[in-house]
Amino acid sequence: MVAAPSPECYTYLDLDSTATASDRFPPGLNNAFLFATFNALSFQIILGSPMILYAKDLGASATVLGIITGMLPLLVIFQIPAANYIGRVGYKKFVYAGWGSRVIFIFAIALIPGMTFLKAETKLSLILFLLFIFNLLRGISSCAWLPWISTLVPPPVRGKFLALDQAFIGVASCAAFLISALMLGNHPQSWQFAAIFFLSGINGIISLYFLKRIPDVPVPEEIRTSKQPVPWLAMLQHPPFKKLLIMNLGWSMAYGGISAFTVSFLKSETTMTEATILVVTSVFFLGALMSLWFGRRMDKLGSKPVMVFSSLLWLVILSVWLLLAGKYLAPTPLLILGLQFCMGLAASVFNMSNVRLAMVVTPEMGRNHFFALYSVVANLSLGLSPVLWGILIDAFADLNRDWHGFNWNRFAVFFLGAALMFIVTLFLKARLEEPAARPVEDLVREMFISSPQRLIARVWPR
Repeated sequence: MVAAPSPECYTYLDLDSTATASDRFPPGLNNAFLFATFNALSFQIILGSPMILYAKDLGASATVLGIITGMLPLLVIFQIPAANYIGRVGYKKFVYAGWGSRVIFIFAIALIPGMTFLKAETKLSLILFLLFIFNLLRGISSCAWLPWISTLVPPPVRGKFLALDQAFIGVASCAAFLISALMLGNHPQSWQFAAIFFLSGINGIISLYFLKRIPDVPVPEEIRTSKQPVPWLAMLQHPPFKKLLIMNLGWSMAYGGISAFTVSFLKSETTMTEATILVVTSVFFLGALMSLWFGRRMDKLGSKPVMVFSSLLWLVILSVWLLLAGKYLAPTPLLILGLQFCMGLAASVFNMSNVRLAMVVTPEMGRNHFFALYSVVANLSLGLSPVLWGILIDAFADLNRDWHGFNWNRFAVFFLGAALMFIVTLFLKARLEEPAARPVEDLVREMFISSPQRLIARVWPR
């Protein structure tokens, strides 16, 4: 039995190394963006607001909505055993097999709305069962994605890649919601839900075409042939990695239920129809496009200041949602659109800065297992969060108390709780370790002073 190495044996990836790094994308990487586009057109329908609205139409409670939302990240736990097989199969084959298999279950889900002979409760049970298998396959196969991309994309352009990836996903997600709104209308029938789920399956098939065209990279020989037991405990104790995991636990608990329960709030507490809700929530993904600006800044300033900025923005956003839930503000379309835009920006900049920082602090040796552990810990909390928030919302279902013009109810409790968790993440982000990261003040200066000055200098007539 080989002794597990100590955490100190792991070293940072050198972001400034120029020995093997390039400042360009490798040939064929554009297929990754096309894959991301059609994959988003698929999963935003089968896992996003259209599925939430269909579940609500079947009579799903807040707890069930939490289970639907949390199922995807919860089943990422299967990355832990699956990581042992990446070296034998290869990155590309491993991801392709999982993504291809799960498309079958999208088409199976598309059949359920047309089964008029089944009761709503039975349909909902079938949906949950098929989503479980769909997310299980995704959870297993996705463990090869981050190691594949980390090996394929040179360190100096990872921020740029992640920003572009988020932008393509944002545009496609916005399109998916707008198409869903057009197809579902104001009072959708079962056949309309079936049609939109079928479209999700078609886009899933198209995404596989581009996935297959992404350049593959060989698994390093020492990883592929290694027989050494995986030192899980030592990996958990690696200081910068441990701090990143703890921060992700807090962030996941804060963010986990927001997408589902803002839709549930709009459906239950406002007069918005399904089509209107899908249109206003599509603006979320337009906000995500603004994260393009942060791509190069991350490569220059680091991930940590971008993460801190994200938490501060979320605190402002949730304060407004709290006032809306407490009936202190009216839910005007313009205000909801503004909130959705800011939510998309805040979520997107966090996601790409979080993944980039994981690439920085994750050692090259043992990368497959480090990324599997990172994904499992982050996603388990992200999956448990909406379930716990759903139980909390159901527990306060009868709360309706006015206090100095503010109405305390189940959604007010939820938004207040989420805001408090974002305050916790703000302190956890301040403790993160990142080589050469700049202070958040430098990002603020870049946003509000340097960049506007450069823009004015370019457009000002000379």
